[in-house]
Amino acid sequence: MSLLLPIYPLQSLASSKRWVPIRTGSKPVCLAMTRVETSGGDQEEKVVIVGAGIGGLTTAVSLHRLGIRSVVLEQAESLRTGGTSLTLFKNGWRVLDAISVGPQLRTQFLEIEGMVVKKEDGRELRSFKFKDEDQSQEVRAVERRVLLETLASQLPPETIRFSSKLESIQSNANGDTLLQLGDGTRLLAKIVIGCDGTRSKVATWMGFSEPKYVGHCAFRGLGFFPNGQPFQNKVNYIYGKGLRAGYVPVSATKVYWFICFNRPSLGPKITDPAILKKQAKELVSTWPEDLQNLIHLTPDETISRTPLVDRWLWPGIAPPASKGRVVLVGDAWHPMTPNLGQGACCALEDSVVLANKLASAINGGTESIEGAMESYGSERWSRAFPLTVRANLVGALLQWENPLVCSIRNNIVIPKLLRLGPMLEHTNFECEPLFVSK
Repeated sequence: MSLLLPIYPLQSLASSKRWVPIRTGSKPVCLAMTRVETSGGDQEEKVVIVGAGIGGLTTAVSLHRLGIRSVVLEQAESLRTGGTSLTLFKNGWRVLDAISVGPQLRTQFLEIEGMVVKKEDGRELRSFKFKDEDQSQEVRAVERRVLLETLASQLPPETIRFSSKLESIQSNANGDTLLQLGDGTRLLAKIVIGCDGTRSKVATWMGFSEPKYVGHCAFRGLGFFPNGQPFQNKVNYIYGKGLRAGYVPVSATKVYWFICFNRPSLGPKITDPAILKKQAKELVSTWPEDLQNLIHLTPDETISRTPLVDRWLWPGIAPPASKGRVVLVGDAWHPMTPNLGQGACCALEDSVVLANKLASAINGGTESIEGAMESYGSERWSRAFPLTVRANLVGALLQWENPLVCSIRNNIVIPKLLRLGPMLEHTNFECEPLFVSK
Protein backbone atom coordinates (compact mmCIF):
# COMPACT_ATOMS: atom_id res chain seq x y z
CA MET A 1 0.00 0.00 0.00
CA SER A 2 1.37 3.38 -0.91
CA LEU A 3 1.95 6.04 1.72
CA LEU A 4 -0.08 9.24 1.90
CA LEU A 5 2.12 11.86 3.45
CA PRO A 6 1.05 15.47 3.88
CA ILE A 7 4.25 16.68 5.53
CA TYR A 8 6.44 19.73 5.26
CA PRO A 9 10.23 19.41 4.98
CA LEU A 10 11.87 19.75 8.38
CA GLN A 11 14.43 22.15 7.02
CA SER A 12 11.74 24.76 6.42
CA LEU A 13 10.88 24.65 10.14
CA ALA A 14 14.38 25.17 11.42
CA SER A 15 13.61 28.37 13.30
CA SER A 16 10.15 27.59 14.59
CA LYS A 17 7.90 25.10 16.35
CA ARG A 18 5.36 23.54 14.06
CA TRP A 19 2.79 20.78 14.35
CA VAL A 20 3.18 18.44 11.42
CA PRO A 21 0.41 16.01 10.42
CA ILE A 22 1.56 12.47 9.77
CA ARG A 23 -0.34 9.70 8.01
CA THR A 24 0.67 6.19 7.11
CA GLY A 25 -1.20 4.02 4.63
CA SER A 26 -4.80 5.10 4.23
CA LYS A 27 -5.61 5.60 7.92
CA PRO A 28 -4.05 8.07 10.35
CA VAL A 29 -2.52 6.43 13.40
CA CYS A 30 -2.39 7.71 16.95
CA LEU A 31 0.99 9.42 16.55
CA ALA A 32 -0.82 11.88 14.29
CA MET A 33 1.12 14.92 15.46
CA THR A 34 4.81 15.30 16.13
CA ARG A 35 6.60 18.48 17.10
CA VAL A 36 9.71 19.67 15.28
CA GLU A 37 12.03 22.02 17.11
CA THR A 38 15.47 22.79 15.76
CA SER A 39 16.26 26.24 17.08
CA GLY A 40 18.50 27.27 19.92
CA GLY A 41 21.11 24.86 21.28
CA ASP A 42 21.01 21.18 22.10
CA GLN A 43 17.76 19.47 23.02
CA GLU A 44 18.00 17.23 26.06
CA GLU A 45 16.22 13.89 26.15
CA LYS A 46 16.40 11.13 28.72
CA VAL A 47 15.87 8.18 26.37
CA VAL A 48 16.40 8.35 22.60
CA ILE A 49 15.62 5.37 20.38
CA VAL A 50 17.16 5.42 16.91
CA GLY A 51 14.91 3.72 14.35
CA ALA A 52 11.13 3.25 14.17
CA GLY A 53 11.13 -0.34 12.99
CA ILE A 54 9.80 -3.32 14.90
CA GLY A 55 12.55 -3.25 17.54
CA GLY A 56 12.43 0.51 18.00
CA LEU A 57 8.67 0.81 18.32
CA THR A 58 8.37 -2.24 20.58
CA THR A 59 11.08 -0.84 22.84
CA ALA A 60 9.29 2.52 22.96
CA VAL A 61 5.94 0.86 23.77
CA SER A 62 7.56 -1.37 26.42
CA LEU A 63 9.15 1.63 28.13
CA HIS A 64 5.87 3.53 27.87
CA ARG A 65 4.06 0.67 29.61
CA LEU A 66 6.63 0.94 32.41
CA GLY A 67 6.19 4.68 32.74
CA ILE A 68 9.37 5.71 30.88
CA ARG A 69 9.08 8.38 28.19
CA SER A 70 11.23 8.07 25.08
CA VAL A 71 11.79 9.82 21.77
CA VAL A 72 12.04 7.72 18.60
CA LEU A 73 14.10 9.09 15.70
CA GLU A 74 13.12 7.86 12.23
CA GLN A 75 15.05 9.01 9.18
CA ALA A 76 12.15 8.41 6.79
CA GLU A 77 9.29 10.87 6.39
CA SER A 78 6.77 8.35 7.72
CA LEU A 79 6.59 4.83 9.09
CA ARG A 80 8.45 2.53 6.70
CA THR A 81 5.51 0.27 6.09
CA GLY A 82 6.83 -1.36 2.94
CA GLY A 83 7.68 -5.02 2.81
CA THR A 84 5.41 -8.01 3.09
CA SER A 85 4.86 -9.98 6.25
CA LEU A 86 6.77 -11.77 8.96
CA THR A 87 5.98 -14.99 10.75
CA LEU A 88 5.64 -14.76 14.51
CA PHE A 89 5.85 -17.85 16.70
CA LYS A 90 4.65 -18.12 20.29
CA ASN A 91 7.63 -16.21 21.72
CA GLY A 92 6.72 -13.21 19.57
CA TRP A 93 3.07 -13.40 20.61
CA ARG A 94 3.99 -13.55 24.28
CA VAL A 95 5.84 -10.25 23.89
CA LEU A 96 2.93 -8.68 22.03
CA ASP A 97 0.60 -9.85 24.78
CA ALA A 98 2.94 -8.43 27.43
CA ILE A 99 2.67 -4.97 25.86
CA SER A 100 -1.10 -5.37 25.33
CA VAL A 101 -1.28 -5.39 21.52
CA GLY A 102 -1.60 -9.14 20.91
CA PRO A 103 -5.42 -9.30 21.05
CA GLN A 104 -5.77 -6.45 18.57
CA LEU A 105 -3.45 -8.14 16.08
CA ARG A 106 -4.88 -11.64 16.41
CA THR A 107 -8.23 -10.55 15.02
CA GLN A 108 -6.59 -9.56 11.73
CA PHE A 109 -4.41 -12.57 10.95
CA LEU A 110 -4.99 -16.30 10.54
CA GLU A 111 -3.56 -18.82 12.95
CA ILE A 112 -1.39 -21.30 11.06
CA GLU A 113 -2.15 -24.91 11.96
CA GLY A 114 0.92 -26.66 10.59
CA MET A 115 3.42 -27.03 7.78
CA VAL A 116 3.82 -29.13 4.64
CA VAL A 117 7.14 -29.89 2.94
CA LYS A 118 7.10 -30.73 -0.78
CA LYS A 119 9.48 -31.49 -3.60
CA GLU A 120 9.73 -29.16 -6.58
CA ASP A 121 7.39 -31.45 -8.52
CA GLY A 122 4.71 -30.96 -5.86
CA ARG A 123 5.05 -34.36 -4.17
CA GLU A 124 4.56 -34.14 -0.40
CA LEU A 125 7.50 -35.24 1.72
CA ARG A 126 6.18 -34.58 5.22
CA SER A 127 3.50 -32.65 7.07
CA PHE A 128 3.22 -31.48 10.68
CA LYS A 129 0.62 -29.93 12.94
CA PHE A 130 2.06 -27.39 15.36
CA LYS A 131 -0.31 -28.27 18.20
CA ASP A 132 0.69 -31.95 17.92
CA GLU A 133 4.27 -30.94 18.64
CA ASP A 134 3.52 -28.21 21.20
CA GLN A 135 0.04 -27.40 22.50
CA SER A 136 1.14 -23.88 23.43
CA GLN A 137 2.53 -23.05 19.99
CA GLU A 138 1.00 -20.11 18.14
CA VAL A 139 2.02 -19.18 14.60
CA ARG A 140 0.64 -16.33 12.50
CA ALA A 141 2.01 -14.39 9.55
CA VAL A 142 1.58 -10.68 10.26
CA GLU A 143 1.72 -7.83 7.77
CA ARG A 144 4.65 -5.61 8.64
CA ARG A 145 2.61 -2.47 7.90
CA VAL A 146 -0.15 -3.43 10.32
CA LEU A 147 2.31 -4.39 13.05
CA LEU A 148 4.17 -1.08 12.83
CA GLU A 149 1.01 1.00 12.73
CA THR A 150 -0.41 -0.90 15.70
CA LEU A 151 2.73 -0.36 17.75
CA ALA A 152 2.88 3.31 16.81
CA SER A 153 -0.74 3.82 17.82
CA GLN A 154 0.19 2.87 21.40
CA LEU A 155 2.63 5.75 21.79
CA PRO A 156 1.85 9.27 23.00
CA PRO A 157 1.83 12.08 20.42
CA GLU A 158 5.27 13.56 19.70
CA THR A 159 7.06 10.29 20.51
CA ILE A 160 8.17 9.62 16.92
CA ARG A 161 10.16 12.28 15.11
CA PHE A 162 10.25 11.66 11.38
CA SER A 163 12.82 12.99 8.89
CA SER A 164 15.35 12.67 11.70
CA LYS A 165 18.39 11.05 10.15
CA LEU A 166 21.28 10.34 12.47
CA GLU A 167 24.52 11.78 11.10
CA SER A 168 27.00 11.40 13.94
CA ILE A 169 27.38 10.24 17.54
CA GLN A 170 29.66 11.62 20.21
CA SER A 171 29.93 10.75 23.89
CA ASN A 172 31.00 13.25 26.52
CA ALA A 173 32.83 12.98 29.82
CA ASN A 174 29.75 12.45 31.99
CA GLY A 175 28.41 9.60 29.84
CA ASP A 176 25.76 11.51 27.92
CA THR A 177 25.60 11.06 24.15
CA LEU A 178 25.34 13.87 21.61
CA LEU A 179 23.38 12.93 18.48
CA GLN A 180 23.76 15.15 15.43
CA LEU A 181 20.87 14.90 12.98
CA GLY A 182 20.78 15.66 9.29
CA ASP A 183 18.56 18.74 9.72
CA GLY A 184 20.98 20.35 12.14
CA THR A 185 19.22 19.24 15.32
CA ARG A 186 21.50 18.22 18.20
CA LEU A 187 20.10 15.93 20.88
CA LEU A 188 21.87 15.32 24.18
CA ALA A 189 20.68 11.94 25.44
CA LYS A 190 21.13 10.20 28.77
CA ILE A 191 20.34 6.83 27.17
CA VAL A 192 20.57 5.86 23.49
CA ILE A 193 19.01 2.65 22.13
CA GLY A 194 20.11 1.72 18.61
CA CYS A 195 17.29 0.00 16.71
CA ASP A 196 18.38 1.16 13.26
CA GLY A 197 18.62 -2.17 11.49
CA THR A 198 21.36 -4.04 9.66
CA ARG A 199 23.03 -0.82 8.48
CA SER A 200 23.03 0.65 11.95
CA LYS A 201 25.07 3.81 12.44
CA VAL A 202 24.90 3.22 16.17
CA ALA A 203 26.44 -0.25 15.77
CA THR A 204 29.18 1.14 13.50
CA TRP A 205 30.02 3.77 16.12
CA MET A 206 30.25 1.00 18.71
CA GLY A 207 32.78 -0.90 16.60
CA PHE A 208 30.65 -3.62 15.00
CA SER A 209 31.53 -4.96 11.57
CA GLU A 210 29.15 -4.84 8.63
CA PRO A 211 26.76 -7.83 8.44
CA LYS A 212 28.05 -10.56 6.15
CA TYR A 213 26.29 -11.72 2.98
CA VAL A 214 25.59 -15.47 3.31
CA GLY A 215 25.49 -16.36 -0.38
CA HIS A 216 21.79 -16.37 -1.15
CA CYS A 217 19.04 -13.86 -1.86
CA ALA A 218 15.29 -13.93 -1.44
CA PHE A 219 12.37 -12.71 -3.49
CA ARG A 220 9.35 -11.83 -1.37
CA GLY A 221 5.79 -10.83 -2.19
CA LEU A 222 2.26 -10.60 -0.84
CA GLY A 223 -0.31 -12.21 -3.12
CA PHE A 224 -3.80 -10.72 -3.12
CA PHE A 225 -7.00 -12.68 -3.78
CA PRO A 226 -9.91 -10.20 -3.79
CA ASN A 227 -12.50 -13.00 -3.67
CA GLY A 228 -10.68 -14.95 -0.96
CA GLN A 229 -7.45 -16.97 -1.01
CA PRO A 230 -7.84 -20.75 -1.54
CA PHE A 231 -5.15 -22.17 0.74
CA GLN A 232 -5.36 -24.11 3.99
CA ASN A 233 -3.91 -22.49 7.09
CA LYS A 234 -0.52 -24.11 6.67
CA VAL A 235 3.02 -23.08 5.85
CA ASN A 236 3.99 -24.66 2.53
CA TYR A 237 7.67 -25.28 1.81
CA ILE A 238 9.01 -26.47 -1.57
CA TYR A 239 12.62 -27.66 -1.80
CA GLY A 240 14.66 -27.90 -4.99
CA LYS A 241 18.38 -27.94 -5.74
CA GLY A 242 19.93 -24.68 -4.57
CA LEU A 243 16.46 -23.20 -4.70
CA ARG A 244 13.53 -23.24 -2.28
CA ALA A 245 10.24 -21.47 -1.91
CA GLY A 246 7.42 -21.14 0.57
CA TYR A 247 4.06 -19.53 1.07
CA VAL A 248 1.72 -19.01 4.01
CA PRO A 249 -1.77 -17.46 4.29
CA VAL A 250 -1.78 -14.14 6.12
CA SER A 251 -5.48 -13.25 6.06
CA ALA A 252 -8.65 -14.15 4.16
CA THR A 253 -7.35 -12.39 1.05
CA LYS A 254 -3.54 -12.24 1.36
CA VAL A 255 -0.79 -14.86 1.10
CA TYR A 256 2.90 -14.24 1.75
CA TRP A 257 5.47 -16.03 -0.41
CA PHE A 258 9.25 -16.19 -0.79
CA ILE A 259 11.81 -17.74 -3.13
CA CYS A 260 15.37 -18.22 -1.88
CA PHE A 261 18.13 -18.78 -4.43
CA ASN A 262 21.91 -19.07 -4.45
CA ARG A 263 23.97 -16.19 -5.78
CA PRO A 264 27.75 -15.97 -5.18
CA SER A 265 27.78 -12.17 -5.41
CA LEU A 266 25.11 -9.53 -5.04
CA GLY A 267 25.21 -8.23 -8.60
CA PRO A 268 23.40 -5.06 -9.68
CA LYS A 269 20.54 -3.82 -7.53
CA ILE A 270 17.17 -4.04 -9.28
CA THR A 271 14.18 -2.18 -7.92
CA ASP A 272 11.79 -2.33 -10.89
CA PRO A 273 9.00 -4.60 -9.54
CA ALA A 274 7.99 -5.78 -13.02
CA ILE A 275 11.51 -7.10 -13.62
CA LEU A 276 11.65 -8.68 -10.16
CA LYS A 277 8.31 -10.39 -10.73
CA LYS A 278 9.50 -11.76 -14.08
CA GLN A 279 12.71 -13.09 -12.52
CA ALA A 280 10.82 -14.74 -9.67
CA LYS A 281 8.45 -16.46 -12.10
CA GLU A 282 11.33 -17.74 -14.21
CA LEU A 283 13.06 -19.33 -11.22
CA VAL A 284 10.04 -21.55 -10.47
CA SER A 285 8.54 -21.85 -13.94
CA THR A 286 8.31 -25.66 -13.65
CA TRP A 287 7.23 -25.76 -10.01
CA PRO A 288 3.67 -26.30 -8.66
CA GLU A 289 1.01 -24.19 -10.32
CA ASP A 290 -0.26 -22.86 -6.99
CA LEU A 291 3.04 -21.04 -6.43
CA GLN A 292 3.19 -19.64 -9.95
CA ASN A 293 -0.38 -18.40 -9.72
CA LEU A 294 0.36 -16.80 -6.37
CA ILE A 295 3.24 -14.81 -7.87
CA HIS A 296 1.03 -13.81 -10.79
CA LEU A 297 -1.58 -12.40 -8.38
CA THR A 298 0.96 -10.38 -6.42
CA PRO A 299 0.76 -6.58 -6.72
CA ASP A 300 4.02 -5.28 -8.13
CA GLU A 301 4.58 -2.85 -5.25
CA THR A 302 4.83 -5.70 -2.73
CA ILE A 303 7.62 -7.57 -4.55
CA SER A 304 11.20 -7.21 -3.39
CA ARG A 305 14.55 -8.94 -3.70
CA THR A 306 17.02 -8.73 -0.84
CA PRO A 307 20.34 -10.33 0.05
CA LEU A 308 20.38 -12.42 3.23
CA VAL A 309 22.94 -11.32 5.81
CA ASP A 310 23.92 -12.04 9.39
CA ARG A 311 26.53 -11.18 12.01
CA TRP A 312 28.04 -13.76 14.34
CA LEU A 313 28.71 -12.38 17.82
CA TRP A 314 31.83 -14.40 18.60
CA PRO A 315 32.67 -14.22 22.31
CA GLY A 316 35.78 -12.17 22.98
CA ILE A 317 35.79 -10.86 19.41
CA ALA A 318 32.52 -9.04 18.82
CA PRO A 319 31.94 -5.86 20.84
CA PRO A 320 29.41 -6.05 23.68
CA ALA A 321 25.80 -4.98 23.16
CA SER A 322 26.35 -1.76 25.08
CA LYS A 323 28.95 0.97 25.31
CA GLY A 324 28.46 3.29 28.23
CA ARG A 325 24.78 4.23 28.11
CA VAL A 326 24.35 3.27 24.44
CA VAL A 327 22.85 -0.14 23.66
CA LEU A 328 21.65 -2.12 20.64
CA VAL A 329 18.43 -4.03 19.94
CA GLY A 330 17.38 -6.42 17.17
CA ASP A 331 18.99 -6.35 13.73
CA ALA A 332 21.27 -3.49 14.73
CA TRP A 333 23.00 -5.94 17.07
CA HIS A 334 22.36 -9.49 15.85
CA PRO A 335 21.04 -9.64 12.26
CA MET A 336 20.18 -13.21 11.36
CA THR A 337 18.89 -15.03 8.31
CA PRO A 338 15.14 -15.79 8.26
CA ASN A 339 15.50 -19.58 8.17
CA LEU A 340 14.09 -20.07 11.68
CA GLY A 341 11.59 -17.24 11.53
CA GLN A 342 13.20 -15.65 14.59
CA GLY A 343 14.57 -12.28 13.47
CA ALA A 344 11.48 -10.29 14.43
CA CYS A 345 10.73 -12.52 17.42
CA CYS A 346 14.22 -11.95 18.82
CA ALA A 347 13.88 -8.18 18.37
CA LEU A 348 10.59 -8.31 20.27
CA GLU A 349 12.24 -10.29 23.06
CA ASP A 350 15.17 -7.86 23.21
CA SER A 351 12.78 -4.95 23.61
CA VAL A 352 10.92 -6.21 26.68
CA VAL A 353 14.04 -7.55 28.40
CA LEU A 354 15.89 -4.27 27.93
CA ALA A 355 12.86 -2.17 28.93
CA ASN A 356 12.40 -4.11 32.16
CA LYS A 357 16.06 -3.78 33.11
CA LEU A 358 16.25 -0.09 32.24
CA ALA A 359 13.03 0.75 34.06
CA SER A 360 14.32 -0.96 37.19
CA ALA A 361 17.58 1.02 37.05
CA ILE A 362 15.90 4.33 36.21
CA ASN A 363 13.33 3.94 38.99
CA GLY A 364 15.91 3.52 41.71
CA GLY A 365 16.95 -0.10 41.51
CA THR A 366 20.26 -1.32 42.90
CA GLU A 367 21.82 -1.55 39.43
CA SER A 368 23.16 1.38 37.42
CA ILE A 369 21.92 2.09 33.91
CA GLU A 370 25.25 0.88 32.54
CA GLY A 371 24.95 -2.25 34.66
CA ALA A 372 21.40 -2.85 33.44
CA MET A 373 22.59 -2.63 29.85
CA GLU A 374 25.46 -5.03 30.52
CA SER A 375 23.06 -7.46 32.15
CA TYR A 376 20.75 -7.23 29.14
CA GLY A 377 23.66 -7.87 26.77
CA SER A 378 24.83 -10.92 28.68
CA GLU A 379 21.35 -12.42 28.93
CA ARG A 380 20.40 -11.77 25.32
CA TRP A 381 23.77 -12.80 23.83
CA SER A 382 23.29 -16.36 25.06
CA ARG A 383 19.95 -16.35 23.26
CA ALA A 384 20.76 -14.49 20.03
CA PHE A 385 24.17 -15.91 19.12
CA PRO A 386 23.12 -19.60 18.99
CA LEU A 387 19.99 -18.70 17.00
CA THR A 388 22.05 -16.70 14.50
CA VAL A 389 24.44 -19.61 13.94
CA ARG A 390 21.63 -22.15 13.75
CA ALA A 391 19.64 -20.07 11.25
CA ASN A 392 22.73 -19.76 9.07
CA LEU A 393 23.46 -23.50 9.12
CA VAL A 394 19.86 -24.45 8.38
CA GLY A 395 19.87 -22.09 5.40
CA ALA A 396 23.17 -23.45 4.12
CA LEU A 397 21.87 -27.04 4.31
CA LEU A 398 18.62 -26.20 2.55
CA GLN A 399 20.45 -24.37 -0.23
CA TRP A 400 22.65 -27.33 -1.21
CA GLU A 401 22.79 -27.89 -4.97
CA ASN A 402 24.45 -31.33 -4.95
CA PRO A 403 21.91 -33.86 -6.34
CA LEU A 404 23.07 -36.64 -3.98
CA VAL A 405 22.75 -34.43 -0.90
CA CYS A 406 19.31 -33.25 -2.04
CA SER A 407 18.22 -36.85 -2.61
CA ILE A 408 19.29 -37.84 0.93
CA ARG A 409 17.46 -34.79 2.29
CA ASN A 410 14.25 -35.60 0.42
CA ASN A 411 14.20 -39.37 0.88
CA ILE A 412 15.72 -39.88 4.32
CA VAL A 413 16.19 -36.74 6.43
CA ILE A 414 12.80 -35.05 5.94
CA PRO A 415 10.45 -38.07 5.78
CA LYS A 416 12.20 -40.25 8.38
CA LEU A 417 14.47 -38.22 10.66
CA LEU A 418 13.03 -34.74 10.94
CA ARG A 419 11.21 -33.93 14.20
CA LEU A 420 9.48 -30.59 14.48
CA GLY A 421 9.26 -30.49 18.28
CA PRO A 422 13.00 -30.10 18.98
CA MET A 423 13.24 -27.63 16.11
CA LEU A 424 10.74 -25.34 17.83
CA GLU A 425 12.26 -25.41 21.32
CA HIS A 426 13.81 -22.01 20.64
CA THR A 427 10.32 -20.47 20.61
CA ASN A 428 10.01 -21.02 24.37
CA PHE A 429 10.14 -17.62 26.06
CA GLU A 430 8.46 -16.43 29.24
CA CYS A 431 7.29 -12.84 29.43
CA GLU A 432 5.13 -11.17 32.07
CA PRO A 433 2.79 -8.27 31.26
CA LEU A 434 4.45 -4.87 31.47
CA PHE A 435 2.91 -2.27 33.77
CA VAL A 436 3.99 0.56 36.06
CA SER A 437 4.51 -0.72 39.59
CA LYS A 438 2.80 1.26 42.33
